[in-house]
Amino acid sequence: MAAASGLLAYEVADLCLGKPALKSLSVSATIADALSALKSSDDNCISVWSCDHTKKTSNFANGGDDSCVCIGKLCMVDIICYLCREDNLESPRSALKSPVSALLSTVPGQVRHVEPSSSLVEAIDLILQGAQNLVVPIKTRFTSSSKRKFLQKSSSITPTIHNGREFCWLTQEDVIRFLLNSIGLFSPIPTLSVERLGLITTDFSSIPYHSRASSATGAILDSLNNQTSVAVVDDEGILVGEISPFTLACCDETVAAAIATLTAGDLMSYIDCGGPPEDIFRAVTERLKQRNLMGILEEFMTDTSSSDSSSSLSSSDEDLPSPNTTLISSGRYSRSSSYSARIVRRAEAIVCHPGSSLVAVMMQAIAHRVSYVWVIEEDGSVVGIVTFPNILQVFREYLDSSTWV
Repeated sequence: MAAASGLLAYEVADLCLGKPALKSLSVSATIADALSALKSSDDNCISVWSCDHTKKTSNFANGGDDSCVCIGKLCMVDIICYLCREDNLESPRSALKSPVSALLSTVPGQVRHVEPSSSLVEAIDLILQGAQNLVVPIKTRFTSSSKRKFLQKSSSITPTIHNGREFCWLTQEDVIRFLLNSIGLFSPIPTLSVERLGLITTDFSSIPYHSRASSATGAILDSLNNQTSVAVVDDEGILVGEISPFTLACCDETVAAAIATLTAGDLMSYIDCGGPPEDIFRAVTERLKQRNLMGILEEFMTDTSSSDSSSSLSSSDEDLPSPNTTLISSGRYSRSSSYSARIVRRAEAIVCHPGSSLVAVMMQAIAHRVSYVWVIEEDGSVVGIVTFPNILQVFREYLDSSTWV
């Protein structure tokens, strides 16, 4: 099969060209260290490493020296959900003194080491086994001595250097983007609908629009682990929007106060890229006072008053396409609205139709920098979700077969 024979020749290194070196944090660091590192970095997540340089042997079974291993990754969502715990809301500064190990996912295999010579198929297989990020060594750009001098002048968050090597992330998005560039080789699969291909998963997290946002913290962490999102629906099951880890990762830690006090619907307004309406902002402060959560209230008021936007959102999503879809007053989608855009700005969902083609869904996800797309009916009711692993499974099966039935 020409398509398979060509793609099977590619190695992980081919997908890592131009990737920036990872920045890292030691497993002995505190959550406060992680918070500072995330705020000073352009990346949405930080790699966490466990190193034992007393080891004299190397084991390359996992793609590198086992004296230094990337054991996980952290993003702002981990910190926000940790601060949402009742005891941590009362004393956030004490909570930030906890070790970063308290935030690491207990789901095994989410981060895996691989060598640059590993094949594309091996990378896909690891993702299908649950890996979110593959850690790949890249060529070090400096000599050891110049690297030490460079690091001495840099901040506490530095490129990862282990045994003379730097590393980079290889993500699900990187693999999907690579396959999209070669989509013509998979004809006719790209033109088939996500429904016909069996890509729609009905197992997803959701929360009613008027429910307390704090009831969704477990679902938010699950969706972070699965690289999906939490659907926000009305009483009729219509998709109103979402609480997305991708969006929360662009916020700061004070969003924990909003999650603790607002409904799911109000939280969407709070984290919207335009900033929270003033009445919602006031509601958060009043409810914190009523619950006597003076610790998080102090953090909330200090941080929000010192920023240009009271929601303290970063501008990393300014390049997202402008929305061209609106909601009518009932909360349902207009029949004339496009299914290929966000409903309204960042707090809302990327959606498609069961009849949408695979290639269209892939392009939507890549364009909006998400790893999933919601599937809705004409009336806006949620059918399910299409995820990157679902899509990769289809391509993996194609690479295993010379024909497509």
